[in-house]
Amino acid sequence: MLAGHPNEAARLLEANGDAEAAARLEREPGEVVARVVEHMTPDRAARVIAALGEPVARRLLERLPPQRAAALLARQDDEERESQLGRLSEPLAKELRELAAYPPDTAGSLMDPRATSFRPETTVREVIRRLRKFRNRRIQDVFLVDETGKLVGVVSLQDVVLSKPAQTLAELSRAPHAVQALAPRDEIVDELERHRIRSLAVVDFEGCLIGVVRQEGLVAAAQEQAAAAALKMVGASEDERALSSPFFAVRKRLPWLQINLLTAFLAASVVGIFESTIASVTALAVLLPVVAGQSGNTGAQALAVTMRGLALREIRTRHWARVTLKEIAAGAANGVAVALTTAAAVWLWSGSLGLAGVICISMVISMTAAGFAGATIPVVLTALRQDPAQASSIILTTVTDVVGFFSFLGIATLLMDRL
Repeated sequence: MLAGHPNEAARLLEANGDAEAAARLEREPGEVVARVVEHMTPDRAARVIAALGEPVARRLLERLPPQRAAALLARQDDEERESQLGRLSEPLAKELRELAAYPPDTAGSLMDPRATSFRPETTVREVIRRLRKFRNRRIQDVFLVDETGKLVGVVSLQDVVLSKPAQTLAELSRAPHAVQALAPRDEIVDELERHRIRSLAVVDFEGCLIGVVRQEGLVAAAQEQAAAAALKMVGASEDERALSSPFFAVRKRLPWLQINLLTAFLAASVVGIFESTIASVTALAVLLPVVAGQSGNTGAQALAVTMRGLALREIRTRHWARVTLKEIAAGAANGVAVALTTAAAVWLWSGSLGLAGVICISMVISMTAAGFAGATIPVVLTALRQDPAQASSIILTTVTDVVGFFSFLGIATLLMDRL
């Protein structure tokens, strides 16, 4: 069962104690153990490795992808980690230590140091012969290096397989895409989206090939980037995890909550200006959340689409006018459709054509303004070299609330004799 369903086996083993899980794994072949451990949660996998017998643990760490092994060992205490590394061959132990030394969310921490490299003069026949020895590697591209180890080109595995045996890699080579080992996650995602590559070479400061970020690593980096942006949009920290301490969560969230409180008071002050209007027509107070809610949703939709375009490099700040006009048009069209439905519902509820007309006009104005704000705010923040994910949602909420309340109550005040 462990061999055929490693994911299910990992979940079942996690229900047991570390010693019990380790004892069960020790009865399985090394390849099965590696597949099951790869499906375990990182913290649990690290504890199970510590509980395994010395021969099994050594064989497991040798079979795991180096970046995975380094990440799991990094979760153990110093004494246990050094004990595990001491059982490995010196080259592998050195490799894992070097992997663990790179800062989180950099190319070095995401790369596989086992990049497959050849000299430019190597023939296709020789490449295929050597690649057959690397059955346990997920090779998508082969890299070309010169006599000093510097990266000079890349050839896709498909081109290698489909070429004539006597051709050299130099004849098939194309310019490589590479980042330095300390390049941040943002740069990796940028390379992925700009060039649609399957693997990304990692080089040192001298341009020497030291590893490769494979497709799964590139996708993971893009997913983490998107998740970090989502956290920032609601004022949470990308460093916070589900099991972070309450103190850490408070320290990261409280400043943004305080800023949000100030913007809430700003929106409330707009309502206060029209206190006498609300006192005269109490139905206005009931309908305020309807206007604010619809404009807020409209703005959030425009913001999400614009943020996605910026994150995926589909648009730049120079596209501001085009993006803004599109969102204004969409907001106005949706505003008219929603306003007509809302006006009909308000008329049936209140029997007042004046009140229905007020909310209809206000809905169109506020939703059009929300579309404009949702498209403009992230572009402006990007142009100012600020992180649009960090503050866009708070600014947008303020704009939509203020415009929604002001338009609704202002129009109601102007048309008071018809309500």
